[in-house]
Amino acid sequence: MEVATIGLDISKHVFHIHAVDGQGQVAGRQRLRRGEIVSFFSWLAPCLVGIEACATAHHWAREIRQFGHDVRLIPPAYVKPYVRRGSQE
Repeated sequence: MEVATIGLDISKHVFHIHAVDGQGQVAGRQRLRRGEIVSFFSWLAPCLVGIEACATAHHWAREIRQFGHDVRLIPPAYVKPYVRRGSQE
């Protein structure tokens, strides 16, 4: 998978990944359980990863940075416009 940017939505048990290629086209979406996150990012080529800043975001940012990814924490106010509730996409 050729990925330029990943949006990572973290929660207690299930994390959602939204991957975009260099042209801004959706490269993939995936649901991962907490234990699968480290192995997912370990095989993925280094890219930009955006995570909404929250209590556990700093922990996950450190874990993901170990594999050469550029991790950016985004303030919740900037993430809010992108939230789509009840969507099946």
